[in-house]
Amino acid sequence: MRIRFLGGVRNVTGSKHLIETDKTRLLIDCGLFQGHRRETYEKNRNLPFDVRLVNAMVLGHAHIDHSGNIPNLVRLGYKGPIYATKATVHISQYMLLDSAYLQEKDAEFVNKKNLKKGLQIIEPLYTIHDALDSLRNFVPKNYNKPFKVGDDLEVNFIDAGHILGSALTIVKYKHNSKEIRLGYIVDLGRKGLPLLRSPVVAENLDYMIIESTYGNRVHAPISGAKEKLKNTLIKTYDKGGKLIIPSFALERTQEILFYLHKLYTENGIPQLPIYVDSPLAINLTSIYAEHIDCLDRKSRKIFLEGDDPFGFKLVRYTRTTDESKALNTEVGSCVIISASGMAEGGRILHHLKNNISDPRNTIMIVGFMAENTLGRKLVEKEPVVRIFGEEYEVKAEIVVANEFSAHADKNELLDYIKQASAKGDIKQIFIVHGEDSQSEGLVALLNDEGFKNVIRPTAGDTFELS
Repeated sequence: MRIRFLGGVRNVTGSKHLIETDKTRLLIDCGLFQGHRRETYEKNRNLPFDVRLVNAMVLGHAHIDHSGNIPNLVRLGYKGPIYATKATVHISQYMLLDSAYLQEKDAEFVNKKNLKKGLQIIEPLYTIHDALDSLRNFVPKNYNKPFKVGDDLEVNFIDAGHILGSALTIVKYKHNSKEIRLGYIVDLGRKGLPLLRSPVVAENLDYMIIESTYGNRVHAPISGAKEKLKNTLIKTYDKGGKLIIPSFALERTQEILFYLHKLYTENGIPQLPIYVDSPLAINLTSIYAEHIDCLDRKSRKIFLEGDDPFGFKLVRYTRTTDESKALNTEVGSCVIISASGMAEGGRILHHLKNNISDPRNTIMIVGFMAENTLGRKLVEKEPVVRIFGEEYEVKAEIVVANEFSAHADKNELLDYIKQASAKGDIKQIFIVHGEDSQSEGLVALLNDEGFKNVIRPTAGDTFELS
């Protein structure tokens, strides 16, 4: 049994890992690399393996850095099944079509500039038609119900506690009397997140691949997230400003709404309009009620009793472009939740452009911001930022709320690894999905705790598992 690391190593995008045996080739995740357009376009378009030789694929969750290159995989000739939980299959129908739409629009934008300069036009990475084709390959599976992949591999999904439908993938290799158990612990959620169940600890692993998004950082407790949101909202309201929240359409938007619903029922916040300005987020929010089996006990009870934490009195959903533009002239305080989460595209850019230079306003950062993104520049409190090619002074207050993170921090990662290794020795731990400072910090922490076979692979590395 061999593992090839092809993406999501020494960075946080493009997750892609290939397991090979003498009989079976299994791809785990097929995510998009995200970053500088020209560099990532080539990396995404040219997959570093023969897709026609892959027998099956498993998808842990529907975030684009894990799922976003699936349409290209199928376009290039992959014919096999794509296994995922039922909720992930459902969510992927929206995520991949939205990604394809953005790929087409991005190519259109680049080609307008290229034609003016006499440069060669480019094709979109994939099209809406390609995305629709790829969705036919999806096969839904239940948690905790192992299934065969080829003659010698078995896969089991356990709850990751990261986003709706997210799964940690346990791969078991069997050949004669030999057995190897590999745990793919990417992405790992946190105990006590709203809506979701806590992560399940994998047991009896021989090898582990684990993320390190926050491998060298400690989050503030989740319990403080609601209070921080409340205080930020009230302070902005008192100034007569708007609270602008760049938010991932999947998971973070629903989490923010869940907390706002609790504050509303407790009479803890002013009666002001809350706008969700993201068509994708609106579609994804509707999915939650159809998959309450994935939610924790308290959240299931809310839905079963007929309450809707995403549709209470203050919430308004803006679907059309005209409705979104109208928010620019909104008078008085309000909350605007909009995508994209890293402020790299989408409607959030218009809201930032129109509100970032007003000191009455607040921009609340509630998720991970990758290097070189506008969101990261706001986190780092840069005084001037560029939006749509123009410079804007950052006079709005920037509030960073790491309490909302759905990724385990370094202490939570360490605790998980200790629990997973309590019933037996893990031969090797591979650290992936993290910027250098975070991955290196987790390696050092694990070494200090007595874990010696800890490895940071680079893209293209292959390891024999015995």
